[in-house]
Amino acid sequence: MNHNASMSAPPRNVRGIVLLGLAILGMASAVFIVRGPLMMSAPMCMAGRWHGCFDTFNGVVLMTLVALPLALLVVWALARRRRAAGVTSAWRMSLAEVGMVHGTAPFIWMTMMPGGGAGTVPARVSLVPLRDLVTMGPLGIVGNLLVFAALGFFAPMRFAALASVPRILALGAGCSVLVETAQYVLRLDRVSSVDDVLVNAAGAVLAALASRRWWRTTAQAPSDQPRPALAPAG
Repeated sequence: MNHNASMSAPPRNVRGIVLLGLAILGMASAVFIVRGPLMMSAPMCMAGRWHGCFDTFNGVVLMTLVALPLALLVVWALARRRRAAGVTSAWRMSLAEVGMVHGTAPFIWMTMMPGGGAGTVPARVSLVPLRDLVTMGPLGIVGNLLVFAALGFFAPMRFAALASVPRILALGAGCSVLVETAQYVLRLDRVSSVDDVLVNAAGAVLAALASRRWWRTTAQAPSDQPRPALAPAG
């Protein structure tokens, strides 16, 4: 019976390949849907111009996708170096580190883009919970959910100290508070809203729950240090 059960269960590497294929298919579908706006920014980005590329949402998204092969190359280089040093879970650690940066930095950049009245209009704060959710709209809510989604997804995979929902919630909320405070101090013509903090933190928690099976729990955390060589007997 055990033999039959093991034969019916798909191997772990097959499941990984299927998940990777689904992720690539989803990303390709998303790129196909937004290909029109992205191509509008492509000439400016390819020419290396700041205006029209790095100061627009479409340009940042396009450059994030262009930099994806480089990010994967960094993952491969880090994992190869760790495996040579005998570090366990080298691929997971490397993917988590690069994923946190590559998946979070573009959203922080877009969030910190100044509005038309930056530096001239007074800073605005909204401290009433749930009041701004109505004006966000579906696109705004989805965008806020994605700001720290990569951080929530990969941070507990890399750091055992963050492998819990309350800690990820605190991490997402803390990072969001820092962003909202920076918007207020720099007078970027954006509203520093408590609803942004709530939605950003919720996005981090939802992403963390999606990666829960790969968390680095304290009970079974793989060592970051190289495995010591066994001394010969006798």
